Amino acid sequence: MSFIKFNEDKVDSFLFMELSDVARTLTKSKQLEVEYGYKSYYDPHENKIIISRFWDDYSQLEKRFGLFSDVFLTTLSSTDYFDKAIAKALIEKSDGRPLVSFTRQLFVLLENLRLEDIFIKIRPGAKKVFAIRRQVLRRYFTSQLNVNSTRGVYTDALFNLIYLLLSAESPFIDYPSIHADIDPVIPFVQTEVVTKAFDAKSTKETAKITFSVIEVLEELLLEDMLNLYFYISENVYKKLGDELIFDDLKRRNGLKNNDVSDKEKEGDEDVHSEKLPTWHQETEDTTKSFLKFDLEQGTQTDLIGEGVREGESGDQALAVVQGKSKKSRHNDFSEAEAAETHEQETITGDVNEGKYGKVNKFAVPIHVQLKTTTTEEKEQYDDFKKVIMPYQKKLKQMIQKTLEHKKILPREDLHIGRLNKKLIRYFTDDNSRLFYKKNQLSPEIDAVFSLLVDCSASMYDKMDQTKLGITLFHEALSGVGVPHNIVGFWEDSSDATEVRQPNCFKTVVNFGNYQDLKSGPKIMQLQPEEDNRDGFAIRLMCERLLQRHEKQKFLLVFSDGEPAAFDYVENGIIDTHEAVVAGRKKGIEIINVFLANSEITENQQKTIKNIYGKYSILVPVIDDLPDILFPLLRKLLLRSI
Repeated sequence: MSFIKFNEDKVDSFLFMELSDVARTLTKSKQLEVEYGYKSYYDPHENKIIISRFWDDYSQLEKRFGLFSDVFLTTLSSTDYFDKAIAKALIEKSDGRPLVSFTRQLFVLLENLRLEDIFIKIRPGAKKVFAIRRQVLRRYFTSQLNVNSTRGVYTDALFNLIYLLLSAESPFIDYPSIHADIDPVIPFVQTEVVTKAFDAKSTKETAKITFSVIEVLEELLLEDMLNLYFYISENVYKKLGDELIFDDLKRRNGLKNNDVSDKEKEGDEDVHSEKLPTWHQETEDTTKSFLKFDLEQGTQTDLIGEGVREGESGDQALAVVQGKSKKSRHNDFSEAEAAETHEQETITGDVNEGKYGKVNKFAVPIHVQLKTTTTEEKEQYDDFKKVIMPYQKKLKQMIQKTLEHKKILPREDLHIGRLNKKLIRYFTDDNSRLFYKKNQLSPEIDAVFSLLVDCSASMYDKMDQTKLGITLFHEALSGVGVPHNIVGFWEDSSDATEVRQPNCFKTVVNFGNYQDLKSGPKIMQLQPEEDNRDGFAIRLMCERLLQRHEKQKFLLVFSDGEPAAFDYVENGIIDTHEAVVAGRKKGIEIINVFLANSEITENQQKTIKNIYGKYSILVPVIDDLPDILFPLLRKLLLRSI
């Protein structure tokens, strides 16, 4: 069964990361993935759990606890507490039955309640989480019972009542009438399901209870369930047992005939069909056979059909006798095999998996060539330089004064030099340093910057002011001799497919020509393009920065919203956050400059905070960008001196 994916659903990235961490901790699997879906279940083949969108319509607390309860139950179903073979047998047995959906949903419901009790015993702190879950589901199934009874969907109404009976805090509960034909069977259901369900100790017992009830209900209910409340993946469990094991790779088909060699009949030859024995001093018995080739066809003798097998000098067995191996006289297909392998990798694009994140395993970097700078671009850049000139001069003077101050700042606490006035340390310290020196050499700014510019289509109304701010960075950093590069990035959505997503990178200023006067006007070639895959771009830029020798490494990301690309909407925020965290762990300071042309909403602020933490600068009015960037640049440069 496949479900519709609603791309407009927003994802709370911080909560999603919490759920992912909890799931991986409980399963002890770092490769486990968490995804949103229509209903929650565990997929062992893909090593991922699906959590339900059902909780999105409830309050923040109920949504949080509901999602965590889904994670708890699905992770527990991946362990030995849940018998997957029984689940597979139940699915196969329920195929073709009149109440197939009712059977499977009842089984999942009973198993969830059983696993819920187990999880609470293992981790008592989860009791409140499941209490909230039951409260929400009881309200939901109560409303569903009324709706289904009114509309005449009696099978669904009976299932709703079963949940209410199972989750009731008291054994005495008044239940409404569903239908004259169904009401008489409710006491039987209450006895068989409610009473026995709490005594079930295994998945096998749960399946037994399920079928004992279904066999009675099949004679009473005319239609199967219409709604889907609990889900068990038919495709997942039917695949169980289909995996190849080592014995499956061995040849099992018989030979064309099963003849026996005359020598074997006489007992003159000791034949070993599977093991290849070798002789050494500790071997008790010697054997007359050396090695026996496996036969692809023919008889169970040392011949193939009517003729003798033509040996090659490249055979491994004969090489032991000869002491060396020679090249075979037959055709060499190694180049063809290598070409086929290369073609396979080109098509799948799987080489990026693990290096740039799993969601980016099909992302391919494409470096866009710059065009010749036009007269119009030079004029526009000159206009920008005039605007940012006051900022540049002020910043350059401030840096020069700071460097000059450090030049005359004396170095203290030395073993040799001029004697200072703090002589008490001679009597108090074991290894006292009483000397100082003046005229310290002027330090250099030991820093490198990388400016990553979002060139997605949504930047169309912000790109000019963004280029103005980038011009300020470029001119200021060039003036004080700080190496930097400026790269625009976007994803070509028109050519993106499931196995290849081309991501374009346009480097307008690189580390080699940042002081070249001709490099500045190339900034004007940055234009709004298509989608943006931020996590992939950040990882590539961090890779470049790590090759630099400077002590301080800064990566500034200019963007105007959430990442959005092919098959990247749901996981884009998470992937970008992971890229930021990975870069910071390697010593790169990653700062986001969030660009807007209107009031920044609370959701936007929360999203940016979830991705970049507190290292983000919000620019609600794009025209104020130079005034906001100037103090940031000043602070970063002073830290690097």
